[in-house]
Order: sequence, then structure tokens, then C-alpha cells
Amino acid sequence: MKWARFLNKKMNTNHSRGPYHFRAPGKFFWRTVRGMLPHKTTRGAAALARLSTFEGVPEDFGKAKKMVVPHALKVLHSKTHRKTTMLGDLSAECGWKHKALVAKLEAARIAKGAEYYAAKKEENKIMAEAAASANVAKENAVLASFGYYVEPTAVGAMAALKAEFASSLNQPSAEVVEEEEEEA
Repeated sequence: MKWARFLNKKMNTNHSRGPYHFRAPGKFFWRTVRGMLPHKTTRGAAALARLSTFEGVPEDFGKAKKMVVPHALKVLHSKTHRKTTMLGDLSAECGWKHKALVAKLEAARIAKGAEYYAAKKEENKIMAEAAASANVAKENAVLASFGYYVEPTAVGAMAALKAEFASSLNQPSAEVVEEEEEEA
């Protein structure tokens, strides 16, 4: 009923001047956020210009690392007795015609990502096996003769070296202590 009342709102003389009744979920969300911003000021317009909304995940962002915002998780912050809906379902009920297409594209993107991850995992496994079985003593000797090779440190050795270096900065060396004693 609320949507029907909203659809009835239009400019009497020229309907192309608005208000615009967006059906896509991205535009639904964009208009909702616009209502929360002072979009008629320079600051608000700049903030709104920085907002991008999409249906699904665009190809540009398909390979970007995904992050979870804990404050936005429904299971943590929505009360169980509250009614909720998906924005895509709401848009489809209001006249958006591309829900099935976006779902198909998202399924393909997820399958492609799973395939890539499986291949990457297999490649990492092969690289680890190759690194473990490699005999590079001859190459290390050649590098050492040119002064480029440094023996790999054991796990945790770097922390010990840093601690030793820090303590040497705080305490004077044995030679400096002996010189000070001789002068005294």
C-alpha cells in the first residue's frame, strides 16, 4: 500500500521531472541513503557521489578480498521476533525484472571463484612439495662465493635477533665498559 501511494506521486505537468520510482535494489538503497544525507549541500553531495550501489558483484570487484562488518550482521544485531526481507525480493515485487538474471550471474561468479581457489590451493601444495624436496646446496655455494647468499634463519630466530639488538642498544658493549674502567 505504501508503494502504491508512492507510485501515485508525480509531477502534474511533466512526469519526467520526478519523483522517480526506482525498482532496482541498488537504486532502492541509494535513494534510502540519500534520504539520510543532506544531499543538497556540497558536503552531502560529495558524500553521495562516493556511494556506489550494484545488483550483485560487478566484475571489477569480483576478485577483491571480501570483508565482513560485524555490526551489520543480521544474526548478531536483528531481534529474532522482527520481520525482515531481502531487498532483491522487495524490488522484484515492486516491478524489477532482473532478479533471476542477477541470481544466475552470481551463481556463475561463485562457481568461478571456487574453481580458482581449488586451482590456487593445488598450485600452493605443489610449490610447497617442490620447495621441501629441492636440493639447492650447489646454487647456495655459488651465491655465497659472490657474497649474496645468507643462510635461512630458523622459525622464531628473527625475534631473538631483534631482542638481542634491542638489548645491545640499551646496554654498552664489553669493550666500552673496559675503556671506561681504565679511564677511571
